[in-house]
Amino acid sequence: MNYETAKQLLDKYDQGHLLKFYDELTETERSELLKQIGSIDFSLLENLDAEKRLAANRGKIEPIEAVTIDDIARNSEDYLNTGISAIKAGKVAAVLLAGGQGTRLGFDKPKGMFNIGVTKELYIFECLINNLMKVVELTDTWIPLVIMTSEKNNEDTVNFLKEHNYFGYNSEYVSFFIQDMAPSVDFSGKILMESKSRISSSPNGNGGWFSSLVRSGIFDKLTSQGVEWLNVFAVDNVLQKIADPMFIGAVICTGNDSGGKVVAKADPYERVGAMCLEDEKPSIVEYYELTDEMANQRMADGELAYKFGVILNYLFRTDKLVEINKQKMPVHIVDKKIPCINENGELITPKAPNGCKFETLILDMIHMNDSCIPYEVIRSKEFAPVKNAEGVDSVESARALLEENGVEL
Repeated sequence: MNYETAKQLLDKYDQGHLLKFYDELTETERSELLKQIGSIDFSLLENLDAEKRLAANRGKIEPIEAVTIDDIARNSEDYLNTGISAIKAGKVAAVLLAGGQGTRLGFDKPKGMFNIGVTKELYIFECLINNLMKVVELTDTWIPLVIMTSEKNNEDTVNFLKEHNYFGYNSEYVSFFIQDMAPSVDFSGKILMESKSRISSSPNGNGGWFSSLVRSGIFDKLTSQGVEWLNVFAVDNVLQKIADPMFIGAVICTGNDSGGKVVAKADPYERVGAMCLEDEKPSIVEYYELTDEMANQRMADGELAYKFGVILNYLFRTDKLVEINKQKMPVHIVDKKIPCINENGELITPKAPNGCKFETLILDMIHMNDSCIPYEVIRSKEFAPVKNAEGVDSVESARALLEENGVEL
């Protein structure tokens, strides 16, 4: 994109201020800025319409049936054999969402690089790869591992895993792609600049993983190799089972288009999204969306009606993902404190929210599927999130659970 084309595009959307300091920039800075402008999805700005922001009402929420721990025990042989067969046939790939930093842990590097060991080094990435290696050994099959990074952590992530020889994983089966970015705007809809030469932007939410994967070209490569299922999981749960044959087998055997691993909520108000039905389609209702009545509602057997808390470990059919990608994902707008330059080009660090970020969420992809089966796992064996430095879902609690499961720290 050249200057004139960029100017015409920006004038169309009343964003001409992005070129205000163009004459002060070096040739390299000018090239990078024009490249950024060319990548902006201006349709995102339509979501700032106040009426649209208020129109995001939920449909009719109802409980959903799940494959419970007891169901899994009864059908374990069928589930396991079906899952192993799919893996051996090359139909399964794993997608690790690792675009974030370890900021909340007081760590300024990619979260996966955090050392959770005590007497030895044991990194979060290492824990996850160790978990996946168990399936490789069980099935005698290397599973494609695709890692989503962000602009800010891609170089650190790739170099770290290379330096550690991918913790024993076959590098021929590891690939990386960078998540797409979305611009940040002020409350009047003007795109913010983080410097005179760079637009303020952030990763477009965990729901952007698939469109980013498609743009990278990796998705086409996977499907050409015969991959039919993608197991998508977040970086921060060090106990989770990845490409779990039982989970894969359960989704296939029950004839569902997708599946989500869930745990029984610790209490009615635990801060996790709950799998449910919304207008008779699978969905996830956030903890803050549950009324007191819904949070405490009981089934005939006395169990909570909305007890299945999601842990961000999903299985999707590739053909259904293609259909979803043709649709428009819901865009969520989040008010944030966004460092940016003012009209004089001076950097300001706001003390209160001064703008918005645009995010798409993976939970909306569940609702865009025709079917999704909640797959219940034992919390103490598969859910050890590392979200905080201390307290609930912390480094300390994750270490305790790792030790409980026989992991040497």
